[in-house]
Amino acid sequence: MKIEVIKNKLQEILNKAERLAGKHLSLPILSHVLLIVKKGTLTIRATNLDMGVEYTIPVKVEREGECAVPAGVFSSFISNLGNVKAVVLDVVDGKLTISTEGSKAVIHGGNSDDFPTIPKAEGVSFSMNPQMISKGFKAVHYAGALGNLKPELSSVYLFHDNEELVFVATDSFRLAEKRTPFKKASSAFQSILIPIKNVTEFIRILEEEKEEIKVSVGKGQISIEGNGLLVTSRLVEGSFPDYQQIMPKEFKAEAVVLKEDLLSALKLTTLFSDRFNQLRVLLDPKKKLFEFSARTGDLGESSSTLPSAITGESLQSNFNHRYIADCLNTLSSDSVVFRFSGENKPLLISGVGDTSFRYLVMPMNR
Repeated sequence: MKIEVIKNKLQEILNKAERLAGKHLSLPILSHVLLIVKKGTLTIRATNLDMGVEYTIPVKVEREGECAVPAGVFSSFISNLGNVKAVVLDVVDGKLTISTEGSKAVIHGGNSDDFPTIPKAEGVSFSMNPQMISKGFKAVHYAGALGNLKPELSSVYLFHDNEELVFVATDSFRLAEKRTPFKKASSAFQSILIPIKNVTEFIRILEEEKEEIKVSVGKGQISIEGNGLLVTSRLVEGSFPDYQQIMPKEFKAEAVVLKEDLLSALKLTTLFSDRFNQLRVLLDPKKKLFEFSARTGDLGESSSTLPSAITGESLQSNFNHRYIADCLNTLSSDSVVFRFSGENKPLLISGVGDTSFRYLVMPMNR
């Protein structure tokens, strides 16, 4: 194969594809990316067997062919080329020669026949704005569990509910739910579980996509196809907890605060939080008091009173301050509402006037 390709475009897709390539003791070919030149296009493929991606771009083709090259070396060399406009890639006897004005490198390739294919999920398909599905993932993925002890909790739960697509994640200490309009429910899947680590890659891959994408869900897989893009992830087998049962139905108190004031109070107070990230929240409607406080034996203590609109009963509870802060970037409104189901009981956080997002935080009963 021999082609000429725009350097910036090559660098952009290599940076994304390289993230899925890595060390694999039994399959060293997975540390490579596969280059396929055919019919005036270059396709770059990368996979870790759990997730795979293909990017296809138009190039000037002199000779078709394919080659597998180490992802890290190839990507790093292209990234450090500077302001050159075009790059010539030439493969002879399994070696990739990279040529530009003033620079040249030869990279030894691997056996392209050993490189896995990227499957397409076969089953239910629908079209969607890529930014809507990306925002759904962003709104909840941080609430999922780390590790693989409970795969269903290390996943984003995706299902349709009437004319909404619902994204949910939980680690059993907090739960995030995001709803987005979805009017294709008649042909949609029932529910799926996508691994958190793959959701993180979906977010990166989709963040710059502008045109409508095709989402396909089949047995054990989900695929997304766009303009020159194919990405497929495995799905998690298992059942997500029936989280609706733990969502509070009644609330004893409520406080509405400006998000800016809330962020400032968290930054000040949590400087003094203990190793459990414990934050005490005090609510006193009679005194019109909404207060955050924290204490640690090593440093001291701090408290911050937030200007707020308060209704309901007086109460105090302890929460992990990091769990509260994690959701704030998701809230699009300027004001945040805290709904307390009781003292030392779950707290529900949402944006004022925004019914699309709910965030549940369990108390720290210590």
